[in-house]
Amino acid sequence: MTRQEFQRLAELHLRAAMALLQKRHPAGAYYLAGYAVECALKACIAKKTRAHSFPPKHARDMYTHELRRLVALAGPEHRLRQDAPPGSLLDQNWSTVNRWSEEARYERRTSREARDLLAAITDSEHGVLTWLRQSW
Repeated sequence: MTRQEFQRLAELHLRAAMALLQKRHPAGAYYLAGYAVECALKACIAKKTRAHSFPPKHARDMYTHELRRLVALAGPEHRLRQDAPPGSLLDQNWSTVNRWSEEARYERRTSREARDLLAAITDSEHGVLTWLRQSW
């Protein structure tokens, strides 16, 4: 997949998550919101390649759903330490996002949990996706 495809998927999953939350389906909203961040991180990884596609080299490492691993592979980890010092709003938002896992598809989530995750992702100044867009 290309960087642009991952960017589009991130935006699509985010919009779908918001729609699901609005329709009172918090578990689906929570699950898709996490996938939006995953796709954004994979867009950052793809940007690091010459062809801007998801690199086949080391693909096993990159085909993960673990957000912390993807941050390390994507390269903005050093920027994250700089831009999100402990206790900062971006750090707090990353903490919220890092509680997500692909196992969420099997879990019930409340509207509050879904709203909190979406807010951590979309905050216009300190949101995780707002921050990732600088690197994708």
